[in-house]
Amino acid sequence: MDYNLVAELILKNIGGKSNIKVMEHCATRLRIVVNDDSKVNSEEIKNIKGIGGYFFQSGQHQIIIGTGKVNKVFDILNKNGEIKTSGIKEEAYSNLNIYQKALRSLADVFIPLIPVLVATGLFMGVRGFILQLGVELSPEILTLSQVVTDTVFIFLPALVVWSTFKRFGGTSVIGMVLGLMLIAPMIPNAWDVASGNISPLKLGIFEIQGFQGTIIPALIVGIFGAYVEKWIKSWMPSVVDLIFTPFLTIIIGMIAGFLILGPIFSTIEHLIMNSIKYILNMPFGLGGAIYGACQQVLTVTGLHHSLMIVETSYLSTEGINPLNALLTASMAGQAGAAIAFVLKEKNKEKRALQFSSIIPCFFGITEPLLFGITLTNTRVFLSGMIGGAVGGAFAKIFNIAPSVMGVTFIPAIPAYLGHNLLMYLGMIIISMGTGILMTEILLKRKG
Repeated sequence: MDYNLVAELILKNIGGKSNIKVMEHCATRLRIVVNDDSKVNSEEIKNIKGIGGYFFQSGQHQIIIGTGKVNKVFDILNKNGEIKTSGIKEEAYSNLNIYQKALRSLADVFIPLIPVLVATGLFMGVRGFILQLGVELSPEILTLSQVVTDTVFIFLPALVVWSTFKRFGGTSVIGMVLGLMLIAPMIPNAWDVASGNISPLKLGIFEIQGFQGTIIPALIVGIFGAYVEKWIKSWMPSVVDLIFTPFLTIIIGMIAGFLILGPIFSTIEHLIMNSIKYILNMPFGLGGAIYGACQQVLTVTGLHHSLMIVETSYLSTEGINPLNALLTASMAGQAGAAIAFVLKEKNKEKRALQFSSIIPCFFGITEPLLFGITLTNTRVFLSGMIGGAVGGAFAKIFNIAPSVMGVTFIPAIPAYLGHNLLMYLGMIIISMGTGILMTEILLKRKG
């Protein structure tokens, strides 16, 4: 690759250096936010020799160059240090519409929680695998392992409120306290109320219970509380701000959470979850097929961020996340289709560049593969969807579901220890194989 020429052509077709507001890069992609999108010539960028693909998503112009190459192009573009190279998320956020900002904010709330959910899920998988081997754990060791695996889920509503406060400009510790109040042990536990073992507290016409296992109420209470705190700060005298702002925020947030927001959004969450479960539990794995086929369409549109609520809710209420396996199935289908398509490429340089776009998919990053390969040919993308559908149906029929979110494909393998690991690997093979086969069939038919 002529890195200088690639950098020169990118600069020319991005609207010049003066049009670049901020520029960063990841392992495979150059990511640019510009001052004027109308100056960007996307078609010319796609045709640059050495470029594996281009797409515009979440306010960023993303140019697929490849591992080990993107950093060299980046250094040439910014050799004089004139371009801003940090804060791209903030700049991109300012260019989004209201709907895109809402999805981005949603992702910003849940992404900080993913590391602890991943760690917990992986430990669950390891413990389950050990027990399947016939190893008997002493009651003490088993209890300590449950501390590791169950603590996050017990306090998940509190973590959601904390993260929401942090995202929306509130004081994190106030958010944590308010979140803990939603699941305080003095309040009748939601699980016990649901089973009829205990009655909710009566306060006039209101019935009060904890919000264990709920996510959307915690999210809404967090947003409400953060804005209440900022509103109080706007008029509270600074001399008493330290005392009365937290006091009023917690009191108002607690009352609104228990009496209004919590009950309303608990009902909404139950309706959403019941609807999703109805679809996923359709007979013969049909629900899994639908999700496996369509999930990457959601990724292309950016709507996949909204599913974090669903995954978190599944983990909180059932301890498993069936969407994880279905997501991997959808990725594997697209990977298989992409591999079959790229193998037909006669240009060795282009083939090598496209293969570099496939590799990140095996580690849970599909955008380079989608925008650089499968979306360039409708039949190839459709083949990937079919592969995802077949793998998704297989996953639902055999109840493949780990206790983790945030990791997929190869990195998720440890989470399936004790959770149908062999079936998970079989699902990947089936999805990829179907994607490869359908690409061969559909492209041959086209020819």
